[in-house]
Amino acid sequence: MERALTRRTILAGAAAAGAGTVFAGADTAAAGGWGGPVRQAAVDAEVARLERALIELRRDIHQHPEAPGLEQRTAAVVARELRAAGLTVTTGVGGHGVVGVLRGARPGRTVAYRADMDAVPPSDIVGTGPAPAHVCGHDVHTAVGVGVARVLARLRQQLRGTVVFLFQPAEEALSGARALIDAGVLERMGIEEIHALHCGPFPVGRFAVTSGYGMPGQDKAEVTLSGPDAVDAARRLSADIDALATVALPQTPADLERIIADSRTPDGPLARFVALRATAKEATVNVSYRCWPPERYVEVRGGIRRASMAYAGTVTRFPTEPFPALVCPEHDGDLLARHLRRTVGRDTVIELQTAFPPFSGEDFALYLDRIPGTYTFLGVRAPGAPITTSYPHYPDFSPDERAIGIGVRAMAGWIAQRTHGA
Repeated sequence: MERALTRRTILAGAAAAGAGTVFAGADTAAAGGWGGPVRQAAVDAEVARLERALIELRRDIHQHPEAPGLEQRTAAVVARELRAAGLTVTTGVGGHGVVGVLRGARPGRTVAYRADMDAVPPSDIVGTGPAPAHVCGHDVHTAVGVGVARVLARLRQQLRGTVVFLFQPAEEALSGARALIDAGVLERMGIEEIHALHCGPFPVGRFAVTSGYGMPGQDKAEVTLSGPDAVDAARRLSADIDALATVALPQTPADLERIIADSRTPDGPLARFVALRATAKEATVNVSYRCWPPERYVEVRGGIRRASMAYAGTVTRFPTEPFPALVCPEHDGDLLARHLRRTVGRDTVIELQTAFPPFSGEDFALYLDRIPGTYTFLGVRAPGAPITTSYPHYPDFSPDERAIGIGVRAMAGWIAQRTHGA
C-alpha cells in the first residue's frame, strides 16, 4: 500500500501447530464448510501443518527488505517455494514478478491471487527511515500467498479450475501491476477474477471487506506563478489550496483511531472526503490529493483552478490523468463477506463504509479496472497493541503473525470456491 500524498475465531488446529489461535467457526469447518469440492476442514488441516513454516518464511523476507523494483532475492525465495509445491513457475515477469500456475484435477474457472513483495522506501515511512523496510506488511502478504498456493497444491485432486498466483513487484511505486498487465498475464492466462489481502489496523482474526468501496486514487497538479512577489504568492496560494481538504493528516494515535471508526460509519465524516497537500517551492505550488467518491476529481480540479485564478500570472497544469481508485464490486464483496462468516466465524467480518484509508492508494486498482475481484483488509493488530503497530507505513509496524495462518485459511477456501464457480 503506497503512502499517499508523498507520491503516492481462532485458527482451528493452530494450537497443534504450536502457534496461538484467534478464530471461531471450527464447527462449520469440521462439518464441511461451504460444501464445495475442497472442504474447509481439509484447508484448515493443511494450514495447521504449514503455519509455523509460513511464519518463518515471513521472518526471512522481513529481514531482507527490497525496495520497489529491486525484489530479486524475494522473488527467488517465492519461486523456490512455488516450485517445491509443484506449481508451474515463471520469473522475471514485469520486472521481478513471479507467476505461479496451479491446475486443479477437475475443470473449472481461472482465478488469480495477488501478493505484493516490495518493501517501503525510506521516504515513505512516516517520519522517514534509514533504509527500505517491511512496514506495510508485504512480507505478510507474500507469506499468505505462498501459503494459499501450498495448501491448494496439497488439495489439487479436489480442486477445480486453475489458480494463477501473481507475486507482484513495485506496488509502492504504483508500477508493478501495470508491468504485469502489460506483460499480458491477465489475457494470456484467461484470468476471470482476482483477489488480494492487505494488512490493516483491525484486530487479528478480523477481516474488513470493501464491498462497493476500496481505496482512493490520486491526482496531482502544478501551479506556477510569475511576477515580483511570486514566491510569497506561492506560499499564500498553497494555504488556499490546502483549505480544500476535508480530512487532515493524522498527527496522533487518537487521530488514527478516529479515522478507523469513521470508515465504519455509514454516511459518516469520510463518506465524502478530500485528502490534499499543497507545497510551495519558490514560485511553484505542487498539489497531491485523493478524494472519494472518485467522480469528485472534476470538482477538486475546479477548486484548484479557482484558487489559482485569484493570483495574477498563474499557470495551472494537471500533468496526468488521475490514478484510478480501487473499487471492489459490491456483489463480489458481499459474496466474500458471506463466505468468511460461514467458514471463519460470524463475528470476524467488518464492513467498511467508505474508501480506506483516505491517505493511501493501491495499484491493485488497475486489475479491478479490467476484471472483477475483491480486496480485503486482514486484521493484524495484536490485543492491546498501539494502533501504530498495525497501521501501515509507521516505523513501529509489527503485525501479529497469527494473521498469516488466518489469512491462508480464509483465502484458500475462498479461492477454491471461486474456481468452482459457486
